[in-house]
Amino acid sequence: MTGSSKSPSLTPSARSTEPNAATSLSSLQAARSAVSALAAAGVTDVVVAPGSRSAPLAYALAEAEVQGRVRVHVRIDERVAGFTALGLARGGHRPAAVVTTSGTAVGELVPAVMEAHHSGVPLVVLSADRPAELHGTGANQTTVQPGIFAQFPAAAADVRAGEDPAGAIAAAFGRVGAETPAGPIHINLQFRDPLIPQAGDEGELPAVDDDGGTAVAPPSEPAATGREASALNRSGVHRTVVVAGDGAGEIAALFAQRAGLPLLAEPSSNARFGPNAIGAYRLLLEELGPDIERVVVFGRPTLSRPVAGLLARRDVEKALYVPRPVNWFTPGRRPETVITDLGGLFDFAGAGAPGWLRRWQDASAAAMAAVSDLLEAEPELTGLHVADLVWDHADGNLVLGSSNTIRDMDLVAAPDWHPLDVYANRGLAGIDGTISTAAGIALANGIPTRLLIGDLTFLHDAGALLLGTGEPEPDLQIVVLNDTGGGIFSLLEHGELGERKEYGAAVERFFGTPHTANLAALAAGYGVPHRLVHSIDELDAALDAPVSGRSIIEVPVRRSSLRNLHARVKDAVNAVLA
Repeated sequence: MTGSSKSPSLTPSARSTEPNAATSLSSLQAARSAVSALAAAGVTDVVVAPGSRSAPLAYALAEAEVQGRVRVHVRIDERVAGFTALGLARGGHRPAAVVTTSGTAVGELVPAVMEAHHSGVPLVVLSADRPAELHGTGANQTTVQPGIFAQFPAAAADVRAGEDPAGAIAAAFGRVGAETPAGPIHINLQFRDPLIPQAGDEGELPAVDDDGGTAVAPPSEPAATGREASALNRSGVHRTVVVAGDGAGEIAALFAQRAGLPLLAEPSSNARFGPNAIGAYRLLLEELGPDIERVVVFGRPTLSRPVAGLLARRDVEKALYVPRPVNWFTPGRRPETVITDLGGLFDFAGAGAPGWLRRWQDASAAAMAAVSDLLEAEPELTGLHVADLVWDHADGNLVLGSSNTIRDMDLVAAPDWHPLDVYANRGLAGIDGTISTAAGIALANGIPTRLLIGDLTFLHDAGALLLGTGEPEPDLQIVVLNDTGGGIFSLLEHGELGERKEYGAAVERFFGTPHTANLAALAAGYGVPHRLVHSIDELDAALDAPVSGRSIIEVPVRRSSLRNLHARVKDAVNAVLA
C-alpha cells in the first residue's frame, strides 16, 4: 500500500535538446511561468532564501505578490526556509514552496525534504541551477542538483535554461497522489544570464489554464457510513484497543467510540479526545496489556516503548488502517495486516468485550489522579507541570518538539480538552527546524500558535528567530523547558549508566551535553520578548496572556532529578492499579 522506494524519474525536459533561440524564454519569463504554474497547482505561500542564481524567481514572486497571487516570506538560512515552508504546508493543508539558489543552498533543504517525505507533507522545492553548458566545467557554485534528494521526492523535474517550466511543474503535481503517495516535489530550474529584468521582459504574467496543475492536499477523512454499523453488528467480541499515532486524525476517535474500544492516542494524533481516550495509557500497559487480543492502528505511533512492545507481540492480532498510500513504511515490513476501508476495520476490531472499555477508563482515571497528586506535592517545577499547563492553555495551534516535551505531554495531557490542532515533526522525529516549522504553521492561516520545546531544540534552530525587516510576523509563543542539556537520555539506558561512577562523566558529556547558553540574551539579540518563570503561578499567568506576535517563555528545571521523578510517577500509578 505504500509508494515505491525508487527515486522518481526526471521529466523529459531533463533530457531534451538545447531550446531553439527563437523560442527560448528569458530567465525572468521562465521564472514567471514557473510561479504561475505553482499558483495554478494551489501554492499560496513561497519561502525565499536569497541568492543570485534564483534571482529570476525572486523578481517573479515579487510581481505575483503585488498581484495578490502568492504570499512571499524571506529567510536568509536555507534550512530555516525549508522548515518554514514545511510548516506552512502542514498548517495550511496545502502545498507550500521554498526557493533556493544553487550549490550548498540546495543541500541545506535535505532535512526538511526527508521529514516531508516521511510525513506525507506537500513541500515543493524550487532549486535554481546553472545552465547545462556550465556543468562539469568547474563553474562557481555549480554541482549536480537533480537527484540530490535521492528517493525522497514524490516527483521531480529538471528544466533546462530557456525552456518553459509550466508543463514539467504541472506534470509533477499531477503524479503526486495519482501515481505516488503525497510528499515533496523537487523542481530544478536552470537559469542562464541575464538574471535580472531586461528590455522585453516587462508585461503581465503568462495566462495559465485553470487545469494546469492539481493541488496536492490531504484527502478529507472518510465519513462513517451504515456499512460500518452493519459490520460492527456482524463482528465478534474481542479485547481490542485502538492505537492512534501521529497524523491519525479524528477518525480514530470516532472509530473507537463507534466500536466501544479504548483509545490510546498520542498528542499529535489529533484524536486524543472523547470518552474513549485513555490518559496516561503507556503506564497502564504493564497491568492491562497482557489481556489485549487485538490492536487497530491509525497513523504512525512512535512515542513510547510500551506501545512499540505491544505492536511487536506475536500473540496479538494487529491491523493498520491505510486508506491511501503512505511513505513511512515499506510493504511487507510491518507486522500489522493492512486494511484500507473502515468496514473491513470494524470487521477486524469487533465489539469491545463486556467491561473492557470501563476497565481502561477506571484505570486511566486512577492513574491520572495519582500523577496529579504527585505533581501537586512536588516542591519545584518539572517538565510534567509545564506540559500539563501548556495543554490546558492551548486554545489555538499547539506544536510539540521531539525528545522529552512530547513524551511529557503524552503522559499528562487530559483527554477532556484538546487544542485546535496539534503538530509535531514525527516523520523522522528530529529536533532540527522545529521553531521554523512552528512559525510556518502560525503563518499558514494566521492562527495563534504555541510551541513547547526543550533548550537543545531551541538552540538548534535559534536562527529561525531572525526575521527580516517588514516580513510578516507569526503569532507564536515559544515555551522553552530549559534543563541545560539533553534530558531525554536520563530516561533511557544511558541514565542508568550515568549513575555509575565509571560512566557518569562520559554520559554527561556525550549525552547530557550540558551548556550555559543565555537564552534571554539570545532572544534580545533577535528582538524577541523573553520572560523567565520559576513557579506554576508565574507560568499560569504567562500562558493566560493572548498569543500576539512572537515571544519566549523560559522555564528552568533540574535535569538531575528527572529520572527519579519518572520512577516515582510509575510507582505511584502501579500502586493505585494494584
